[in-house]
Amino acid sequence: MSAPTNDDSHLWVTWDDYNRLIERLALQVHQSGWEFDKILCLARGGMRVGDVMSRIFDVPLGILATSSYREAAGTKQGDMDIAQFITITRGTLSGRVLLVDDMVDTGKTFMKVYDHLKSQFADITELRSAVLWWKGHSQAQPDYYVDKLPTNPWIHQPFEDYDSLRPHQLEAWIRKGSKG
Repeated sequence: MSAPTNDDSHLWVTWDDYNRLIERLALQVHQSGWEFDKILCLARGGMRVGDVMSRIFDVPLGILATSSYREAAGTKQGDMDIAQFITITRGTLSGRVLLVDDMVDTGKTFMKVYDHLKSQFADITELRSAVLWWKGHSQAQPDYYVDKLPTNPWIHQPFEDYDSLRPHQLEAWIRKGSKG
């Protein structure tokens, strides 16, 4: 069975593609010469990006949970929620912070998170953003991005298979995968 075809409406991403995108993003940030003290990732989409970049740059990782894509099985943006607290491995959110996520779609999440961070964390001296994908209709521009997507396709990420997998299905799922 062949993989679906990418077009202006859909971008299908494999695990290998996803990992290379994160590496390319990390290289871009490194080559910019900007040094930062901490990474803050937006959960859930930015968690893998933040984790890998935190390991590569050897800086503390903070996690801020946000949620807006809950309606219509996660395909429609609803009201924005930002968690009250940030989880961080060392210290507090301060200094030069790199905010990472998987994408900037409409830009609404990024703009609200920026406002939230600026008002709640006075010890942040500089805040920059890095994403894998920047959609053309976005109202916000990230500082670093790998791919700009002017046609605003729906991005099918490799971990989305888990969105519909439930615990009672795991045994059959694992059997199916081992026959590969």
